[in-house]
Amino acid sequence: MAVEPLARDEIEERLEQLPRWSFADDQLSRTYVFDGHPQAAGLVAEVARIQDELGHHSDLTLGYNKVTVTVNTHSVGGKVTELDFGLARRIEAAAPGHGARES
Repeated sequence: MAVEPLARDEIEERLEQLPRWSFADDQLSRTYVFDGHPQAAGLVAEVARIQDELGHHSDLTLGYNKVTVTVNTHSVGGKVTELDFGLARRIEAAAPGHGARES
């Protein structure tokens, strides 16, 4: 089955299940905040593992106590697809185990 870009209303509907994620500039994104750098780096390592498992990758920005995830599907012209939401859900499930705080 081919991956297709999602329409804006489909994106907004799916974002209701990921309330701290946002959509702008044809990308989904979220910033996670931690108590320190080791916890933030731990999430980056976990996300890298998840991405390799799924064969779908995001852009990750690691700061001292923050990780920002930005994702879209390059193979459909940099648009948001169900692949992006699948990855976002997996990251969202993994983040609390690494000490992510509500942000």
